[in-house]
Amino acid sequence: MSHVGLTLAFALAAASSTMNLAERLGYDADTRLLIVHADDVGLSHGVNVATAEAVETGSVSSFSVMAPAPWLPEIAALCRDNPDWDVGVHLALTSEWKRYRWGSVASAADVPGLLDDDGYMYKDIVSVALRAKPEEVERELRAQIDRVIALGIDPTHLDTHMGAVYARPEFFEVYYRLGVEYGIPVMVSSPTGPAIARAQAEGYPIDDRYLDIVRNGPLPAIDELITGVANDELDARTQDYRDVIRGLPAGVTQIIVHLATDSAETRAITSAWRRRHNDYRIFTDPAMAQFLDEQNVKLVGWRDLHALIAE
Repeated sequence: MSHVGLTLAFALAAASSTMNLAERLGYDADTRLLIVHADDVGLSHGVNVATAEAVETGSVSSFSVMAPAPWLPEIAALCRDNPDWDVGVHLALTSEWKRYRWGSVASAADVPGLLDDDGYMYKDIVSVALRAKPEEVERELRAQIDRVIALGIDPTHLDTHMGAVYARPEFFEVYYRLGVEYGIPVMVSSPTGPAIARAQAEGYPIDDRYLDIVRNGPLPAIDELITGVANDELDARTQDYRDVIRGLPAGVTQIIVHLATDSAETRAITSAWRRRHNDYRIFTDPAMAQFLDEQNVKLVGWRDLHALIAE
């Protein structure tokens, strides 16, 4: 979609309902709605197995897959067998692990600014921000979305690995514009004062251009985003999540989790294997589902928000 098309979409959005997001989803305005979202799916067999179980029998309501990751075909097959799963595209511009790397989905010749001297994506966001051009970012993100769709997945949303699309305002504009073009919500939260302060404290350049896109654009924005909790050990991590859930405000909040089985594969990929395995244990435990019910917190997914685009 052109910049003119994006502007027209904003104009249409300005005429939409003044109801808050919970009301637009059919709930009372003060309802506490929660998306429990699993990131990094397709990373490994252990991540795929853990996520599938958490979606089928646990408290995970949505997840997203990484197009450059080697285990994408496995999770894509599972998604085709389970078309009711709420699945997005976890758009990756980085490859952060020391001995487990991937390159671009687009031809390397078309996105040289995204790749290091070994042909892999950079390990950190700063390197991407300094070297990549917005047109290269668009080529790569488009290639990733198209790959996931070609594998038979109908994405309910787009989101971002390591927050890389927020590294530069031009990158965010590409991300949002692709969501509008494909008719897919992008993971973005309402730019409240505290949210802006948190993002800026983490080094993300949240400027007026970003704020204008999010506040006036046609895609729904969630009310709050929780990117993780502090503790790694099971009991403390469980308590962290429960404390977050107790304090949820009215509206739609997303909690991001990272799930994996405990295996030699998982331990070889990441030093954070314990944290990921404990997320798997916590969100497949029936006690979490019971706790959500006790707190009168209702699980929703990005499919629900996707339906708002047609309004």
